[in-house]
Order: sequence, then C-alpha cells, then structure tokens
Amino acid sequence: MENEIAHFDNITPVLRIGNLEAAIPIIQGGMGVGISLSGLAAAVANEGGIGVISATGIGMLEPEFSSDARTANRRALHREITEARRITRGIIGVNILVALTDYYDVLETAVDAGADLVFMGAGLPLKLPESLLPGGSAQARTKIVPIVSSAKAAHVIFHFWQKNFHRLPDALVVEGPMAGGHLGFKKEQLNNPDYELGKLLTEVIAVVKNYETSSGSRIPVIAAGGIFTGADIFRFMSLGASGVQMATRFVGTHECDASIEFKEEYLRCTKEDLTIIDSPVGLPGRAIRNKFLSNIFEKKGIPFKCHWHCLRTCDPQKSPYCICLALTNAKKGILRNGFAFAGANAYRVKKIISVRELITSLMKEYLEVAANARSLI
Repeated sequence: MENEIAHFDNITPVLRIGNLEAAIPIIQGGMGVGISLSGLAAAVANEGGIGVISATGIGMLEPEFSSDARTANRRALHREITEARRITRGIIGVNILVALTDYYDVLETAVDAGADLVFMGAGLPLKLPESLLPGGSAQARTKIVPIVSSAKAAHVIFHFWQKNFHRLPDALVVEGPMAGGHLGFKKEQLNNPDYELGKLLTEVIAVVKNYETSSGSRIPVIAAGGIFTGADIFRFMSLGASGVQMATRFVGTHECDASIEFKEEYLRCTKEDLTIIDSPVGLPGRAIRNKFLSNIFEKKGIPFKCHWHCLRTCDPQKSPYCICLALTNAKKGILRNGFAFAGANAYRVKKIISVRELITSLMKEYLEVAANARSLI
C-alpha cells in the first residue's frame, strides 16, 4: 500500500495552502467532543492528508474541568497538538468554533503550540490575535481557514479582514447541508436544491476569485459536507474545489479517537436513524437518533449542572440538556447519556478499517473516475 500511496502523489492534485503541501487533497474534518484528537489527526497526516484536532469541549476530558474549564481547555489542546507532532511530520490543523466562550484563548493556544492551520466555524471569525496579523510572529507559520455555508458569509469575512486586518484567509472551507453536527442552515434549507453543496461551492469560488484578483494571491476553496467516495471527491474538484474535507468516513477507522461503542453507532445506524435536532446552542444539527434523543424529542429534559458556559449561544437556564456533556459521554461510549453527531451518509459506513485503507480506497476510486472522464474527452 505504501507504493500505491506514493503513486497517488504523482497523479492527484496537491492541496496547497500557502507554503503547506498535502500530497492527498483530503482534510479530515474536526469532530468534537474528543472524536478527532491527536491519534486520528496524526494518522491522516501520515498518509499525506491534513489531520485535524477538534478543540470543541476538549477540556471536558480533563478531571479538573469543573473547577477550571478555561485552563483545562488550553492544557488539553496543547497536549494533543504536541502529541500529534510527536508521531507525525505531516500537516496538523485545529478546528475551533467561533461560538466558544474561550474562542480567542483556544485560538492563541493552537497558534502557540505550532498548529499548521486553524479552521474556524460556527460563527464569523472577526477577532484575530496580533500574532496572525501581517508581521506577526505566527503569521507565516499558522494558516487561517474559515468555514462558511454561503457566498455571503465568505464576502463578509474577506471584506472585514481586508479592511481591518490587512490580510485575507489562506483558504476557505464551504460546508453544505449534508454535514454532520451543527449546521449553518435553517431547517427548511437542508433539502432545498438551492443550498446543494455544488451550487454553494461555485458561488463561493466566484466570490473568492474576485479577492484573488485584487490581492494577487491564490486562495484555495475546499468542499465539505456529505462527501463520501472518490467519485464525490472528483466531482467537487471538477467544479473548482482545491480539495475536500471529510469527517464521517473517518469515524469508521481504527485510529479515530472515539470509543468502539461510538463507532458502532455508525455501523448500526440506518438512513432513517439520521435526524435533525434543535441544538441548545441555537443551530440545527444532524445526529443518530437513540433513546437519549428520543427523550429530548418527548420534552424530557436531562438535569445538569453547567460548570462552564462553553458556548456563547447556549442558555443553560433554558437548555433541556448540556450538549457538551452529552457529546463527551458519547465519545466515551456512554450512549445512554449522550448521542453521536453524524453526516447524512453515516449509514453507509459498514466496517471499521485503518486510515491507510480508507485513503487508499478513496484515491483509487478518484483515479478510476478521473481516467473514465479523460477517456470521454
């Protein structure tokens, strides 16, 4: 398989973000709480992709979280980045929710710990540390990649950054409505063809091209949300994406940092089990229905004590349950007290394989489709 991976390097497009080069144009999406940590991220990076650690709720895995959540978050994230660096020379990124109460602290930690990239979603990243601004100590090292769900959001970020920070994002991820977890769409938009990823992608690329022209810099756009096969990768790259971001597929790997019970939720689930929930943070989310969620749907609240107002958009006084605690329980395999977020194609995950097997199969599929497409020209 090593020879096959090396062979792919000479055929598939290289994903370039600034001075970073990923031989495989696949970014492993960040998954919290604790689903993508150093183990999964390093395994993906070792195969030539970009591995991503999720910073969301990462401190909840620390014993002292209830007494000092802010410090626990920073310590846990720094440790995971350091551990990933120990076991890979590949590219490591960190996914950070802008909606986190300590978003700025976590962002600074990721930069200080030497993350190659930071991916910013669940809100508009309109605050950056000086180290990431032109002339800053980390500006050349750590790349910034916002995650958006519309061309409008892309324009707002680019315009604001250009005016206030005198810089632009190094890349952009556009995430469609088939993604797992929290979604940047209204419920009525999820099945509306006007919000299909391919359409969103071309609209975002058009916005980015205008800024590329005015700035003279290249800004790759990455497609995300519902991408499952090598054929999917080919389709979106044919539409102009420089690479893709995939999360759901990587849950079904040995290296995924979640418990085996969490992974088995994916193996067992059917298409009908995938449901849209109203998250306490004010966004719809896609998850696998289980007894815990059924109780929530039936308005049976789960009593909890909020040790840390982790997400700014959450109102602990009105929330029927603590979503970070529920996701932490799920990561640990305690599904009776939690649930698994998942993408729209989670029911297609049928077995647990290695990251190397997954990437090899994806790139084989990609090359087969690409060869067929060339033969028709």
